[in-house]
Amino acid sequence: MDRWAEYRRDLGRRGEDLAAVFLERAGMRVVDRNWRIPAGEIDIVARDGAVLVVAEVKTRTSLRHGHPVEAVHPRRRRRLRHLGRAWAASRRVPARPLRVDGIGVLLSGGRVFVSHERGMS
Repeated sequence: MDRWAEYRRDLGRRGEDLAAVFLERAGMRVVDRNWRIPAGEIDIVARDGAVLVVAEVKTRTSLRHGHPVEAVHPRRRRRLRHLGRAWAASRRVPARPLRVDGIGVLLSGGRVFVSHERGMS
C-alpha cells in the first residue's frame, strides 16, 4: 500500500473512532462498526432509543472540498438504507424505525470538530 492510501485509511479510522465516541457521549449505543457485505459497508450502526441508526462518517483535514457531510450524496443515503435493512436482517432485529445519519469529522490545526446530521434520508 502506498503512503497516501495508508494515510487516508488511518485518517478515516481515526474519524470513525472519534465519531463513535461522539455518538456514545450523545446517548446513543454503538452496536457495530465497519460492517461489510458485497453491496457495501456501514461505518457505524447504533441505537438511538428504539431507532436503528446507520451512520456514514466522512473525515477531512480542511474544508477545501466542502463540509465532510456534503459528501454523503442521495445515492449513498439510499444504499445505506438498504444496508441498514440487510444488517438488521442478518441480526434478526427490527429495521424499523431506521434512520440514516451523516457524521462529519474535521481535523484541523490540532483540533477536532464533529458535526452530526440526523435523518439524512
